[in-house]
Amino acid sequence: MNVNAPRLWLSIMLIAAMPHVYAAEDMRIVPLVRGNELLISIELPEAYSAEIQQSILSGLQTTFTYDVELRLAVPFWADRTVASAVVNSTDRYDSLSGRHNLVRTVDGRVVEAVVARDEEVVRVWLTTQSRLALFDTSRLEPNREYYVRVRAQGRPQTGSLLARVTAAITGQVPFTFIP
Repeated sequence: MNVNAPRLWLSIMLIAAMPHVYAAEDMRIVPLVRGNELLISIELPEAYSAEIQQSILSGLQTTFTYDVELRLAVPFWADRTVASAVVNSTDRYDSLSGRHNLVRTVDGRVVEAVVARDEEVVRVWLTTQSRLALFDTSRLEPNREYYVRVRAQGRPQTGSLLARVTAAITGQVPFTFIP
């Protein structure tokens, strides 16, 4: 057996245990602790493309799905998922009335619904999630390193930013929980 084999295996184990960062330059994630809640804001400024706009105007239901995970960074071991949530922002365009029926759900529950005519409202609705109360901080340990990982995907998949990067983009941001 090679003398360097134990070192090689140790190196492989350390690399595998590190959190993998697939930082999407076009995704902004901001975690914010307020009271007993962890508020998550997500922005995809480049995701609302001409292809997405055409898809909407053609009458196809368009949904941006955000898979959000709250993870505990564990040194020398696999990181642990503390909690997860799925946020969907959907636009159903009615070409007869010219109205966009916008619905936001969290884990299948409708949390907000709006009717709009303005395309800017639609763009913000699909690509920006502001201060969503997704997680309770009672499960978090003080002064520990956590991170929020978000995977965003658009449907129907077109040639847009969301479809070009393996049909989804992923980003994450670390934070230390200080109550």
